[in-house]
Amino acid sequence: MLAAAASDAAASCFNEFVHALVSDEAGLRFTRAPQWTTPHRMALELQSLQLRDFSSAPDGVPTLVCAPFALHAATVTDFASGHSLVETVRAAGLNRVFVAEWRSATPEMRFLSIDNYLADLNVAVDAIGSPVDLIGLCHGGWLALVYAARFPAKVRRLMLAGAPIDLHAGDSALSRLAADVPLAIFDEVVRLGDGRILGDRVLDLWGPPLNAEDAERVLKVPSGASAPPSQDLQKRFREWYAWTVDLPGTYYLQVVHWLFKENRIAAGRFVALGCTIDLADVKMPMFLLAARDDELVSPDQLLACAGLVGTSKNAIETMVEPCGHLSLFVGARTLSRTWPEIARWLRREAVTAEAA
Repeated sequence: MLAAAASDAAASCFNEFVHALVSDEAGLRFTRAPQWTTPHRMALELQSLQLRDFSSAPDGVPTLVCAPFALHAATVTDFASGHSLVETVRAAGLNRVFVAEWRSATPEMRFLSIDNYLADLNVAVDAIGSPVDLIGLCHGGWLALVYAARFPAKVRRLMLAGAPIDLHAGDSALSRLAADVPLAIFDEVVRLGDGRILGDRVLDLWGPPLNAEDAERVLKVPSGASAPPSQDLQKRFREWYAWTVDLPGTYYLQVVHWLFKENRIAAGRFVALGCTIDLADVKMPMFLLAARDDELVSPDQLLACAGLVGTSKNAIETMVEPCGHLSLFVGARTLSRTWPEIARWLRREAVTAEAA
C-alpha cells in the first residue's frame, strides 16, 4: 500500500530500502572504525556525542567543529594528512580546536530527538567555555545554525559549509527524493530498523561502491601534483566510506519531516528546546561555503541563509568552490586554498552587528 501510494520512483526507492534492510547479505562491510589523524584527547563523553580536543595551546577563542551526522564517521573532519580540516585550521593559527563527534545510535538511543542533540551540544559548549566560534559541516551545519539562534550569546562567529538551510531556495537530488517519497515510507524504514536507521543496511542506496576514480575526484590532489592519491589513501577513503553510523529513528524522522518536507528553519517554524527559532536573532559574523557541483546540497540551499539571518550583509562572507560535497571537507585543493582563509576570518576580533 505504501509503494502504491508513491510515485514509481519513490516505490522503486522503497523496494530498494526494504531489500537492503532485510537482505541476509546486508551487513557491515568494514568493522574497524576509521582512525583519526591528528593527536588529541577526549574532553567529554555524553550520550549523543564525544568531544575531541585537538588544541595546541590553552589560549585563544575556542573553535568547535560540528561534524555531520548523516551516514559516515566524523573523521571526515580529520581524514588524513593533507586532507584534514583540523590539521589545516590548526596550521593556520587556530590554537583551540574541538570536534563534536556524534555517536552511532544504539538501540537504547532510538528515541533521541533533535532536542537531545542540541542539549548535548550546549553542554559541550559550556564545557569548552563560551563564546565559541562554531563551524557546522553538512547536517552539522543546520544544527549549528539552530543552536546559534537558540543561544546567540554563546556563539561569536558562525561558519557553515555544505549545509541544507533553505530547501525551497534550490534543488538537489537529496531534496527531490525527500519531497517525492511519502513520509509513511520513511516511517516504515525506521520500523524495519527497529527504531533506527541502520547505516550499513542503507549504504547501497547512495550509489554503487566507490572506485579509484571516485576517491581521486573527492580527495582532489593539489594542481600540479604529479600523481593521483596513493593506493593507501584511496584504500583509507574506501574504508571510511564503508564504515557507517546508525541514526535514532525519532531524530531521523524529525529531520525528514521538519527540514526536508516542511522547511521549518527557513520558514521560522522550527522549535528548539522549547523556543521557536527566529533566524533574525542570529547576528554574529557568518561565513558560508558552498560547493558548485554539490550533489547533496545545492549552493542556493545554503547561500539563502544570508537573507534569513539578522547579521548585517557586510558581516557575511560567501564562497562557492568548484567541487562536490565531500571535497569541501577532505579535498586537498579546498583545504589548501579556502580553509586557511576561513581560519584567518575566524581569528579576527569580534565585530558587533552595530559596528558592521
